[in-house]
Amino acid sequence: MTATTLSALPSAPPSTAELTRDIRSTTGESVSVIAPFTGEQLHALPLSSLSDLADAYARARLAQIGWARAGFAHRRAVLLRAHDLLLSRRESLLDTLQTETGKTRGQAFEEVFQAVGVTRYNALAARRVLGGERRHSGLPVLVTTTVRYRPKGVAGVITPWNFPLSLAAMDVVPALAAGCGVVQKADNQGALSILLLRRAFIDAGVPADLWAVVTGSGAEIGGAVTAGADYVCFTGSTATGLTVGEQAASTLTGASLELGGKNPMIVLDDVDPHRAAAQAAYACFSSMGQLCVSIERIYVQRAVSEQFLREFVTVTRALILGSGLDYRADVGSLTSQAQLERVTRHVADAVGHGATVQVGGRPRPDLGPYFFEPTILTGVTPAMLCFAGETFGPVVSVSVVDTEQEGILAANDSEYGLNASVLSGSARRGLRVAGALEAGSVNVNEGYRGSFAAVDAPMGGVKSSGLGRRNGPEGLLRFVNPVTISRATGVLRLPGTGTEFARLVGPMVLLARTLKVARRR
Repeated sequence: MTATTLSALPSAPPSTAELTRDIRSTTGESVSVIAPFTGEQLHALPLSSLSDLADAYARARLAQIGWARAGFAHRRAVLLRAHDLLLSRRESLLDTLQTETGKTRGQAFEEVFQAVGVTRYNALAARRVLGGERRHSGLPVLVTTTVRYRPKGVAGVITPWNFPLSLAAMDVVPALAAGCGVVQKADNQGALSILLLRRAFIDAGVPADLWAVVTGSGAEIGGAVTAGADYVCFTGSTATGLTVGEQAASTLTGASLELGGKNPMIVLDDVDPHRAAAQAAYACFSSMGQLCVSIERIYVQRAVSEQFLREFVTVTRALILGSGLDYRADVGSLTSQAQLERVTRHVADAVGHGATVQVGGRPRPDLGPYFFEPTILTGVTPAMLCFAGETFGPVVSVSVVDTEQEGILAANDSEYGLNASVLSGSARRGLRVAGALEAGSVNVNEGYRGSFAAVDAPMGGVKSSGLGRRNGPEGLLRFVNPVTISRATGVLRLPGTGTEFARLVGPMVLLARTLKVARRR
């Protein structure tokens, strides 16, 4: 593609009909996608077949050869054009995200901003991270050693409905920057946002066949996406992630899996209760808690527990629920009937087993079919579904602890380890407690946005929360195979016979000792 200025690129976003034509689909079948704010049909989404998927992989593999050969400079220029198109089309992206997911405009903007940051980072960092480098040779002077990186080929990306734009960008963009192609299975509920994201990259110069989008049920399409990939990126539940990981492992295919979380927050006794309550409210109820890194359980030290809980309830009760395509609402809607049923079941179960609802706890059908009030529970025990299981909704439990250590032990007492948070009046104390938590990311005096927005740092989980990392150099390196290339300089021929070894043993032992003294690796 020749150099193109941004002014020469299409500025107007495509229509829904134009976007859905970008899906690989020859079935003639479609599924109705529901708008969370109204419960009415948003659009009819074409469905892909296994044949469509196979065709997408074949075309992506051909396109990937030329894309990889085009080099870092070309890919950087294309991705930076896409970066600017995302900014210029942000209003359309925001509208689409809100109507597909039910989140507020502010929380939709977080996604757009994340996608823009991920694009800029990978465009600018790819050459530095993947450009190859000289390494120390085991035989200085006699042999030189370099490491180069070869794109793995075509990545299979499986993206959920809850954060379709930012989660797609965090997997697809580094794959493109590394020289790979992508076949992406979009969740039906988030497909339009993904297609709108993709179109910006196509308009910027990414070959259309290089990034294909397919749809369909996970049972029919998901396994085939994994089977056809040279590397797999999956975001979703731990149960499904285990299946994806096992399938990938059966063919020795690499995978990064970001899975479930039951993320804790520790509130220490030196906090400002009002400020801590405001931080906790956003950490728990942003995107209605339908975020893998949102907080679902809070452990507050007894000395501030009454003040904190009082402030937390006040802040939560004041949150404005709404469905407008503007910035007036603080929280939006759950995304589906299934989500509403899950949240309602968890709250009813907790109350039935003796928990107390401090605020919220009920659906709001007067606002829309899937609205549910942000909910704070106390008295949650191991007998309740929401104690250890992920609710993935606007429900948080608050428990009182006496000491830092008790809070740390409670926070770590989980099969999950994705994100954690510590609120403290002392940065040093907060960081010390953070260092004891078992999670892939820990935020001090913030819920999740600090680490989530740090696109130069790795993001992922430990324990049952996942495998591998996205973002940062680690996020780029997963899409390449390192190749070590060593070259004999010819200064001295390496020994090949017993006699030659005998002559060189002494000098080589001396070399090893000299390298140690010189602190040479």
